[in-house]
Amino acid sequence: MTSASDVLIRESSPSDEPAMVSSRDCTVIAVLLVSTFVVILNETIMSVALPVLLTHLHVDASVGQWLTAGFLLTMSVVIPITGFLIRRVPTRLLYGIAMTLFSAGTLIAALAPDFPVLLIARVVQASGTAIMFPLLTTIVMTVVPPARRGTVMGHISIVVSVATAVGPTVSGVVLSLFGWRFMFWLVLPIAISALVLGLRRVFDIGERSRAPIDVPSVVLSALGFGGLVYGLSIIGGSSGSTSSVVAWMSFAVGVACLAIFVARQLVLQRTDRALLDLRTFRSRTFTIATAMMMLVMAIFLGTVVLLPIYLQNVLMLAPLSTGLLLLPGGLLMGVLGPVVGRLYDRFGARALVMPGAVAISGALWTTTMFSPESPIMVVVGFHLLLYVGLAFVTTPLFTVGLGAVSPDLYSYGSAIFGTTQQLAGATGVALLVSVLDRQSADLAAGGASVVAQTAGGVHGAFVVAACLSLIVVACAFFVPRRAANAGPAQERSVPCSEPVRSGDPALRRPRRTGAALACPLAAAAVRAVTDLRTFLHPGRDVQHACR
Repeated sequence: MTSASDVLIRESSPSDEPAMVSSRDCTVIAVLLVSTFVVILNETIMSVALPVLLTHLHVDASVGQWLTAGFLLTMSVVIPITGFLIRRVPTRLLYGIAMTLFSAGTLIAALAPDFPVLLIARVVQASGTAIMFPLLTTIVMTVVPPARRGTVMGHISIVVSVATAVGPTVSGVVLSLFGWRFMFWLVLPIAISALVLGLRRVFDIGERSRAPIDVPSVVLSALGFGGLVYGLSIIGGSSGSTSSVVAWMSFAVGVACLAIFVARQLVLQRTDRALLDLRTFRSRTFTIATAMMMLVMAIFLGTVVLLPIYLQNVLMLAPLSTGLLLLPGGLLMGVLGPVVGRLYDRFGARALVMPGAVAISGALWTTTMFSPESPIMVVVGFHLLLYVGLAFVTTPLFTVGLGAVSPDLYSYGSAIFGTTQQLAGATGVALLVSVLDRQSADLAAGGASVVAQTAGGVHGAFVVAACLSLIVVACAFFVPRRAANAGPAQERSVPCSEPVRSGDPALRRPRRTGAALACPLAAAAVRAVTDLRTFLHPGRDVQHACR
């Protein structure tokens, strides 16, 4: 029996009015969004800076690539552990650890006198970065009712898309005006401000588990996922027999350790002591969403590597021109974020994923017609269509996949999504770059020019990516409209100091006008402008019952 001082909130079904999101929850999500933007921005600004760093630190490319490989390796080792950490460590403490690690790594990088110190800084940064996104998505799935998750996930996609889009451009400007160290000095005050704000505003969410960490699982996870990512990374960039041997040995060790890791988790999860609980895969929807996200990320990240090679080595564009040409796609995906989120809340996942998958496949089949004479606007059109498809696929898949598991497995589901995307990205890059190298070598043996070699190699890799996209289209038919309820409707209490506004216009259902019925996409686009204001002022939402 609840007291009169509490307001009970029921997670609504899609047909109900939107349930309440407390102002405290909104503050936590907003702080985590800012922090996630900072860590993703830091990750993307390095893509343009690597050639400059190689020159200033006097290292060759084979050594300098460890600034990227080391970051990815650390991410692949830490992300599988985040599911356990989120359940075991209080939210505020875990946030403080993540942002402290990231800020410390940024400071070390800004002061780094040589390459080894900079590499250590990147590893420290990656340790904090790996925690942030699973922490954000787990909290969103915990505190946001199902009827509003699409909208909130849409705002998360804005953060990820904009940070990814502007990172290379910001890096190019900073490198041109101030030098490479200023990249880290630029990020550091923002990271410290987010840390201080978070320690004041973030509070503990969810119940803590007292299960001890399983050390053998941590070791197996590090060797398994780290070995796979390392081996795939070397396969994607190897040029000699020695590198190939090391890559395949690392890959074999990773597969063996991963098999043992999975077997151990299946045993430990019976007593709720697993480092990465695999019961999430009992949900058919989660399994389909994970598989589709892996395919999409493999294709996308492989294409991200191929496109600059085509633009700079075939079309002969300058690096700055390449960065500016790729900027609109990420910004468009960010603009579409709230639109897709609102459409998901109204129509479900399948209605968005199917046209999104077709758009991705259509864009990739367009690349098979690229040549040294292709107009720039054709490339821009491909890039925009690709990002439109990604916007309509990634957010619905992530939301419907996590929504299909029980709430106590949200943290593990987020960790699994992050881990599998790391593996898929490394696989996609390795596969497409290997096709590019093999095709280029065959053309070189036939006496083709360097430009023709690169153009032929990129063409072959794009054909492979386009074929893989057909699998994504086929899988889209198996995505459910909405996630099945993972458990009974949850109730939680919020202080009655947040009054029920019975006369508020927000309590009435929005009228479905003829325009909205005729063109829901246009109507959602218009209403998306007010999403952020509505999200940050949750007191205008419905409170279902007050006792």
